[in-house]
Amino acid sequence: MREYLIKRIIVSLFILWVIATLNFVIFQVISPISPEETFAPLSLEVSPEVRENLRELYGLNDDLHIRYLKYIRNMFTFDFGISFRSRRPIASEMAVRLPATVLLLGSAMVATIIVGTPLGILAASRRGSKLDIATIGSGLLTWGVPVFYIQLVGMLLFCFYFNRWFGFEFFPSRGLYSIPPPQNPLAFMGDVAWHMALPVLTLVVGGFGSWALYTRNVLLDALTQDYIVTARAKGLSERTVLYRHAFRSTLPPIVTIIALSIPGIITGAMITEFIFTLPGIGQWYLTGLNSGDYPVLQSVLFTYAILTIVCNLIADLLYGVLDPRIRVGMRR
Repeated sequence: MREYLIKRIIVSLFILWVIATLNFVIFQVISPISPEETFAPLSLEVSPEVRENLRELYGLNDDLHIRYLKYIRNMFTFDFGISFRSRRPIASEMAVRLPATVLLLGSAMVATIIVGTPLGILAASRRGSKLDIATIGSGLLTWGVPVFYIQLVGMLLFCFYFNRWFGFEFFPSRGLYSIPPPQNPLAFMGDVAWHMALPVLTLVVGGFGSWALYTRNVLLDALTQDYIVTARAKGLSERTVLYRHAFRSTLPPIVTIIALSIPGIITGAMITEFIFTLPGIGQWYLTGLNSGDYPVLQSVLFTYAILTIVCNLIADLLYGVLDPRIRVGMRR
């Protein structure tokens, strides 16, 4: 197990270095953008002195290999450099915006798993029933409808029409908290939860179907295996067969999907944060994309790569815990 872990860490570090290098090549070699270009949307003239100071600040006057070495050092030390747009350290801006994104996507992911997985288990255990048909129908419907459409419909119903009919919004239509925010900590937490309710609810509606269908399909496949027939022949209850044998064998692929969903917390909230005006990583990334702030883009993509690699490594290790057959394979 130790040798396997060491090999996976070495391979992961190599992959991360390759991703960081491609990140550098794409933004600074193939599509170079100067920091003074961020003044263009503001229609501001940049004097030669300011232009030279900006290039010196961002190290653009250095040779390419020096810029690459500084970039690698910044990425792997989580310094990330300075934003073109705000002229502030990227790491501090990310630290301010990350909680909103984690709260939004983390809550939505946990709620989606809690709703979708049990629903898929029930549908698989009652194949052909009305519950199974309803699960398949609702899952395909919500899976096929774009999430932003569900969010716009939810905003139209609970914000616009509710305000028109009753004189107030059932859910806030924008922002992370009220302006001015409540001073009491408990009141502030309640206000944030109220603002996050509609974004999280729409994400759950748009995502529970895929979880339910995936869980149902892998569980139906497991229920046809020989060891399930043997377990039933032993006289075990259907509940024991379903949860302790069939569902347990499906945990590795489900853990993989969960692990691969975690990095999406960083970039997956772009459209949601834009629609509901939430100050998170997704909206920050879109702003950087529109303004050519490639240090921000590099930092977000590198953070996404780190999370993806780490989550894959954790999923591989959990396989050995969930499936004894994989532990045997690791020892070999």
